[in-house]
Amino acid sequence: MRLLWDFVVGPVLAMLPMRWRRLLPFAKEVEWTRAGAASGIYESILAVVGLGYWYMYEMTRRIDQIMDAGMSGKFPGGISDIQVRGAALTLFYMSPLTWMLFYFVFEGAVRLSGAAFIENVLGSLPLYIAERLTFWVTRPEEARVRETVRENARSFADSILEWVMVARLEDVPDELAHMKDGDDEILEIRGSRRKEEWVAPRIVRVEGVYYRLEESWVGPGARPFCYRLRRLAAGVSGRSVILYRGG
Repeated sequence: MRLLWDFVVGPVLAMLPMRWRRLLPFAKEVEWTRAGAASGIYESILAVVGLGYWYMYEMTRRIDQIMDAGMSGKFPGGISDIQVRGAALTLFYMSPLTWMLFYFVFEGAVRLSGAAFIENVLGSLPLYIAERLTFWVTRPEEARVRETVRENARSFADSILEWVMVARLEDVPDELAHMKDGDDEILEIRGSRRKEEWVAPRIVRVEGVYYRLEESWVGPGARPFCYRLRRLAAGVSGRSVILYRGG
């Protein structure tokens, strides 16, 4: 069942913008980082296959058109086989569908890199634009365009900087530090990779003990991703609980 969610259903849903994914009733069933990486791979492969089929179809069609035009006397000086293929190739590259397929090859690679290296599951850009337009139309009082653009630009810049930082870090096991805050027990977990689903106030189970995630931040060192958790007096059951298996 896990394979179905992560490698069949999840990759399709991972193309949706984050706001839409969060509204899905079964969103917690999917491990989004894995599904996002698979989605990027699938998108690039399908785009490459589509580009190959489109190339064979379009080149054959254009060559036939040019040859028919030559035989009808539209090229008085004649035209060589190299010129025919060159003209067909030029028309192939001028087609909007060609560039659309090239774009999806590139987008799939970007989405794969985002999910695999910085655990940032990016949706497809056309669907993101559709989500933004829908949001601005249905909730104009909340759709402040300048602030949204600025926020998206900042998020994109932060993602790039984080990707550069993570690329230079060695993937090492997490470091766990237990401490006291009055009568409460605090657990700080520091890792070399971001934990995408760890958003306060999610509940995390660590070695049979339940904690509430209070805050997270990015610091220096070999394990820059830091998470502060407070121990709960009693366990909390449910699918929303994150099971920590170490990192």
